Amino acid sequence: MSNESIQSDQAIMHRIVDGDQQALADLYDRYGGGVFSLILQVLNDTGQAEEVTQDVFMRVWHGAEKWDANRGKLSSWLLTIARHAAIDRLRMEKRRYNIADTPLDNMPAKGSENWAQRRQIKSLLTLIPPEQAQLIELSYYGGMSHQDIADTTQTPLGTVKTRIRSGMQKLRKLWLENAD
Repeated sequence: MSNESIQSDQAIMHRIVDGDQQALADLYDRYGGGVFSLILQVLNDTGQAEEVTQDVFMRVWHGAEKWDANRGKLSSWLLTIARHAAIDRLRMEKRRYNIADTPLDNMPAKGSENWAQRRQIKSLLTLIPPEQAQLIELSYYGGMSHQDIADTTQTPLGTVKTRIRSGMQKLRKLWLENAD
């Protein structure tokens, strides 16, 4: 992440703490797509995902001072809030969050003969480095392009592509090892 991006995130957050509504709009323009994609992945309902996305940005508006640039990237903090908010919504509806039931792009739907394979892939994701697994999930589960992921996570595009490719290679190796 460039020093300029970090300073830009810090400036936006300081403006939000000061009550600048345009800063919240700027934050949404920068990260709204990634937040919405993650929430949609969890909820699998566009209307609810829109509501929860709005709730996330209202939480940021009322709690912007809680973000500490020394503890992590703003994008990671936002995605964590988004994930928790989506899971809270599921709990409120007494639905159980199970990411293994979220279909992968290019994978068969639940109920088909390859459903067990899809679940195995989800469990294998926990065995690769978290920074690779997160980007793979944003790409394959969240439907985000590499550029969208780079913008959302404030990670250079080349790094995003390399981490996804490396992660996929590790997943393939783990898959082949488990197939024996």
